[in-house]
Amino acid sequence: SEAQPTSKPSKTASGGLDLRRTTGSTKVALTFDDGPHPVWTPKILDELRAANVRATFCLVGTQAKRYPELVARIVREGHTLCNHSWNHEFNLGKLSEDQIRDNLERTNQAIRQAVPDAKIKFFRHPGGNWTPAAVKVAKELGMVSLHWTVDPRDWERPGAAVIEQRVVENAKPGAIVLLHDGGGDRSATLAACPAIIQSLKQRYGIVLLT
Repeated sequence: SEAQPTSKPSKTASGGLDLRRTTGSTKVALTFDDGPHPVWTPKILDELRAANVRATFCLVGTQAKRYPELVARIVREGHTLCNHSWNHEFNLGKLSEDQIRDNLERTNQAIRQAVPDAKIKFFRHPGGNWTPAAVKVAKELGMVSLHWTVDPRDWERPGAAVIEQRVVENAKPGAIVLLHDGGGDRSATLAACPAIIQSLKQRYGIVLLT
């Protein structure tokens, strides 16, 4: 079943939390959530490689465990890894700190079973449902909590042209763009990628989050 992200949190919900919201430069960054997926992740990786662009992949633990060869390819091709919870738990941040820690550590272990020395610098809470506890535990585990500034809601599958338009119109210097390579049919996201990449490269440049 397709995971449906909830809407972005209000500023009051996450405004005071220590979240990474920009690239720190005028260049923009691409992030892909909910993979790795056996159909869409390789095709997204092909597009990125063809454009000589690197991105951040926010991996779900169950998927990383199922498709370790895709985790290995993501790392091999120079992309950044991000923990996106064990099984895309929207309510993760409302659990106890011990439960959050177990979930994130389990996810990191699955990633590192594929790539033993993998650097996992970031954590992104499913749905952007940030809580102080989730941010705190991620930090204790050495991960920066990674939010976004552009969300074209590609998981609603509005079509490639709409996804492209939403990204291009809302991108600003330093933007972090949220896209998906897993969680369902990502054919529209895939189809939008070449135009998104071309436009963002020309206007801002694309940088890898590190």
